[in-house]
Amino acid sequence: MDFSRVLRSNAPTATLLVRLMVGWVFLSEGIQKFLFPAALGVGRFIKIGIPAPHFFAPFVGVVEIVCGSLLILGLLTRLAALPLLIDISVAILTTKIPMLAKSGFWAAMHEARTDYCMWLGSLFILMVGAGSLSLDARLSHRDKTLE
Repeated sequence: MDFSRVLRSNAPTATLLVRLMVGWVFLSEGIQKFLFPAALGVGRFIKIGIPAPHFFAPFVGVVEIVCGSLLILGLLTRLAALPLLIDISVAILTTKIPMLAKSGFWAAMHEARTDYCMWLGSLFILMVGAGSLSLDARLSHRDKTLE
């Protein structure tokens, strides 16, 4: 496998803004799973019925911290976006879809606004890569000069 293909991106420089937004939200949510475990970590996972909450809440927290940080840095960006896309998809399926059935469309849409933006932002980053202001771009450029 040509690893430089994972790093390469011809995305616009402004992609940095999407990376910062998505990365920061995931990073801060991951940290909060440890700071406030009853409300946002294990306790929340128990409340919404996630199996093995004592395993999955810290696991998801670590994924959000590590992958969110990687997005901010623009390092292994496409690889980091994939677990975050899975993470936010599970969040939507386990919290927003049940809310849709219980509280109706507009209440669910209100609560899902951040999740929707995070899902689209993660998908965008997965598709276009990190852009020119990233460690991926530096590493990709370095690989070209070594050839």
